[in-house]
Amino acid sequence: MTLHPTQARAFAPASVGNIGVGFDLLGHAIDGPRDIATVRLIQQPLVRVDAVRGRVRGIEDIPLEAAANTAGRALMALREALGLAHGFAIELDKGIPLGSGLGGSAASCVAALVAANALLDAPLSREALYPFALEGEWASTHSRQGDNVGPMLVGGVALATQTRLLRLDVPEWLHCVAVQPDLVLETRRARAVLSEPYPLPQVVAHSAHLAVFLTGLARADAALIAEGLRDILVEPRRAPLIPGFAAVKQAAMDHRALGASISGGGPTCFAWFESRAEAEAAAPAMVAGFNQAGCAAQAHVSPVAGPRAELLGAD
Repeated sequence: MTLHPTQARAFAPASVGNIGVGFDLLGHAIDGPRDIATVRLIQQPLVRVDAVRGRVRGIEDIPLEAAANTAGRALMALREALGLAHGFAIELDKGIPLGSGLGGSAASCVAALVAANALLDAPLSREALYPFALEGEWASTHSRQGDNVGPMLVGGVALATQTRLLRLDVPEWLHCVAVQPDLVLETRRARAVLSEPYPLPQVVAHSAHLAVFLTGLARADAALIAEGLRDILVEPRRAPLIPGFAAVKQAAMDHRALGASISGGGPTCFAWFESRAEAEAAAPAMVAGFNQAGCAAQAHVSPVAGPRAELLGAD
């Protein structure tokens, strides 16, 4: 007789939100920093966040109140939707700093969902978990965008709308450098600079870039990817919030990047390359761009087809 597990652990990877050209629509997972969630079944019909641990920046600001915590809120939505009689207790081990542009709030949410899913009598598909992940994100950003939680759930590059989560095929040779400076840029502040309307011709031009970029991914065509990977909407408004951004981007382009921009709301910057060797060669120069602006930074080199969140164990 197999005993049903009452506790599970799962990790969720960091991610590059937006991928520059796909604001609130596209993102990809990276093999680098990660969050781990431990979820236990409890008899009480509620969700508790019992602990948040880690040595990353911003951890002291993470609320233990379930409704205000991304992991807690996601599991509250899961309980309500499935009509579960039992509850969940969550412990989070943070590896992704908040305000880094690497999906730190999203990773806790997704790791908790994947762990809790393993404790269900009938576990859900990753796509079925997606609406609960969107609800969890609301706790952090007061918006329900899927460009971080989506790729964390399915891995690689994801197209994440309000109603659909689709993993996109990407060539294995594509690699990313994500350079994370020792800076904080709150998502709400990064979104505030986007409030002014955009001229229609600019929106049309940006849409053309997105179409070319997606076609390049589908065809594994580096030239089309490079032509499309140009953010003319969000990057110009957010770049002034990130000291050293221009130097970091220029360093990437000088090292044959297909394109470079801001990861999520920043301040992390990313660039795509045609090979791991090119990415590794560019990483020190990109870090130096932040150093010249007086900011310590570290680089993460990863396939663009990064890992999805996975179960680490259940008992």
